[in-house]
Amino acid sequence: MASSVKQFCTICHDDGISNSAVTWCTECEIFFCEPCQKPHSKSRLSKNHKTMSAENYQKIPTFIREISSQCKDHRKKFELYCSYHACPCCVQCTTDKHQKCHDMKPLSDILKQVKSSASVQLLETDLKDVKENLDTAIKYLKTRISTINTQKKKAIEEIQKTRKSIADYLNKLEQTILDDLEFKHSKLKLSMTTLVEQMEQRASKMKQIQSEFTEMTKHATELQMYIGLREIEKTTSQTAKYIEDLESGDSFYEKNLEVKISSALRSILKDVKSFGDVKMNTASSTLQIKTGRNYQAQHLVPKGPGIDHIKLSFSKTLIIPEDMRTLEINATLILPNGKFVILDSNKSQLLMFSNEGIFIREIVTFTDGPNGACFVSQNTVAVTLGNRKQTTLVDIEKNAIIERIEFPHECEGVASDGKTLVISEDGGQITTVNLNDKSQTILEVIGTDCISLFQGKIYCAVYLESKVYCYKITGEPLWTFQHQYIAKPAGITLDMNGFVYIVSNENESIVVVSPDGKTCKKILSEADGIDDPWAIDINRETGMMIVSSEISNDSGASGATYETAFVYEI
Repeated sequence: MASSVKQFCTICHDDGISNSAVTWCTECEIFFCEPCQKPHSKSRLSKNHKTMSAENYQKIPTFIREISSQCKDHRKKFELYCSYHACPCCVQCTTDKHQKCHDMKPLSDILKQVKSSASVQLLETDLKDVKENLDTAIKYLKTRISTINTQKKKAIEEIQKTRKSIADYLNKLEQTILDDLEFKHSKLKLSMTTLVEQMEQRASKMKQIQSEFTEMTKHATELQMYIGLREIEKTTSQTAKYIEDLESGDSFYEKNLEVKISSALRSILKDVKSFGDVKMNTASSTLQIKTGRNYQAQHLVPKGPGIDHIKLSFSKTLIIPEDMRTLEINATLILPNGKFVILDSNKSQLLMFSNEGIFIREIVTFTDGPNGACFVSQNTVAVTLGNRKQTTLVDIEKNAIIERIEFPHECEGVASDGKTLVISEDGGQITTVNLNDKSQTILEVIGTDCISLFQGKIYCAVYLESKVYCYKITGEPLWTFQHQYIAKPAGITLDMNGFVYIVSNENESIVVVSPDGKTCKKILSEADGIDDPWAIDINRETGMMIVSSEISNDSGASGATYETAFVYEI
């Protein structure tokens, strides 16, 4: 959208005068009012400059207007173009930042007929297609949102229906057992109540006889007394016999009511841990979008360097103290601040080295043998503990393990882009971890202890197969590469342009594979001093690379070697 800000003549404005601008010079990059435009258009130095109306200048997008023909660092005009860094340069840039860039071209050659090039028309078509694809994708996703809303509603109904069915069934079972309890209670109570009534009648009879016996002893004659005693004795004897019969039977047994809840029902409380599972089943997308063009057509500017342009220059060797020359280096890291970290599997230590390659300190010692390591973000490094089925997050400034993440498999290789952690099992599966919520996703792909992550793609090299694999972050295979240069690959990393660097352990060399997995090139070999290499890492911001290697012991012992690491500039 064009800006509505009123522009003033740059020259007049410098003199404190606010004259409205009518023209913009694309080469001088200043505004002119009508009086100032005339001398500019007649001057020998500027009469051939391209100009446009201030009104049309306002129509140029803001981010385009902010692009200057002058270098911001040196205030000089751009005259060259660096193909490696894909940026314009002034003359001073070539000495300050691009000393090692050999593919420099005149900027005028790059810009020649740029507006009339086929790439402009192709890009216009691409913009139209991409916009249509976005609209189609948005419509598709909105439809999907409506679909999952319906799915959620149906799922809730199913849950509630199931809950009601369970409740109705339990109510039925409950009523059945309550009815059974009522029946048995009534039966038992009736039996006991009847017995009580019978005994109360006999007790009343005995009470009456007791009263009559007292009066009889006071007033009856001897004959009456004699006959009466026999009658009373007979009745008493019968009552006693009645009680004995009751006691010898089951009339006085304590018949208790007890409910025994079904073990199957009780197991619900113990065994049923959830109402069910909510799963997100993935199916192929039905979205249909326009296929993008094949980008083998003309490009506005050359892309990054080809594989033949990749060259290394030696920088330094890490200095290993004599008392530490038993290192077994499993991983080498270059931190954003330029310092180096080494994972020593011999003593299960993480070690820190300065930018100059001098040993600084031990970061942490592990109780279990570590396998791999990678930089995560800020001061955090991830280290895998294979048999422990754990990956630890280490704060390298606090020298402490700050978190342990458990896995369903052994942990070998590890890679991270700061948001995702990728863990591999030697010869097995790969698991991705969302570092925000620690959720895990298992990918059914070929895993190994040699793994890297770059721009949403997983790269791994299989040691025994001598193959390099590239997958999407979701596990779909993209390409597989095999070459005689690559034998028993032990380490893998990528540079800023997506080239894959492989440590070929058996060949004692470093091999670069193109981003499309079609070609390769050997860039370091035994002739360069590489001996039994294993670990590799690249700082994509600085273009520095570190590779572990054995070197001869400088103490003079014949045939003695120890492990260290070489640092190179790409």
